Amino acid sequence: MLKLGDKAPDFILKNTDDKDVKLADFYGKKVILWFYPKASTPG
Repeated sequence: MLKLGDKAPDFILKNTDDKDVKLADFYGKKVILWFYPKASTPG
């Protein structure tokens, strides 16, 4: 469990173009991670 002030571990996610994006690609920049489950699905 991360605590306030901890650095996030590196991870890889798919972007909207289905390409891999690593957190490390943004080293030294401010990052906002925004996601929600089942984004483009009914219900």
